[in-house]
Amino acid sequence: MDSQAPPRIFSRTRRRAGLRRALVRQSQRDAARYVLQDMVEDVLDRLEFMRFEPARVLVIGDWTDTLALSLRGRGSDVVEGSVRTIDEELPLEGAPFDLIVSLASLDRVNDLPGALLHMRSALADDGIMIASIIGAGSLANLRRAMIAAEPDRPAARMHPLVDNSAASALMRRALFKRQVVDSHSLEVSFGSLDRLVSDLRDQGLGSSLARPAPPLGKAALERARTAFLTAANAQDRVIETFEILTLTGWKN
Repeated sequence: MDSQAPPRIFSRTRRRAGLRRALVRQSQRDAARYVLQDMVEDVLDRLEFMRFEPARVLVIGDWTDTLALSLRGRGSDVVEGSVRTIDEELPLEGAPFDLIVSLASLDRVNDLPGALLHMRSALADDGIMIASIIGAGSLANLRRAMIAAEPDRPAARMHPLVDNSAASALMRRALFKRQVVDSHSLEVSFGSLDRLVSDLRDQGLGSSLARPAPPLGKAALERARTAFLTAANAQDRVIETFEILTLTGWKN
């Protein structure tokens, strides 16, 4: 049976453009960067807990450069890659690596099973892959606001996200001999929908759908803003949750 190409959900061109805009926005002192910071800290904690000191490392997606800096300080030879230079759906150059880390990147590739297989193939024997993505339990208030904006015919404006069970199945499909999928929540408060959208753009987390929806009209945007604020607490803040899903796999 002929294999079928995966559906084209995401656009690499739009991903690259979003990252370029994010790097410009990061020049502002108050630019948001908490999602990547949380992921970097979590990966370092995991490596310390495992007492794993990799010789050669590939880091994908960390535009803060802090993970590479920390690993080099521990004596690792680190190669850095971003969506501008690496296509996760193709074989990775420079293999083998003792550790491959992917941050907020794999959740926006069209062929996620293929990307995981390429990462496993690029690992040395007993090498480890750690991939942190934004999981399906994220941004419930934003999703609700987008539905309220267009109650009759809501357009696809937010990315489909992977949950724990789907991630576990994908890791098994990618032939990792051992795998662990776990998650934790990062809660952030917002005074408005506009601030949340700005934070997402700061961090390169805006939409990269291959078929972008048209901009919201003025009335729809006001409905979205109002719906978002219905979840505000006594301090007039909306608590939004980012579910950070972490996939860990060993080659042998």
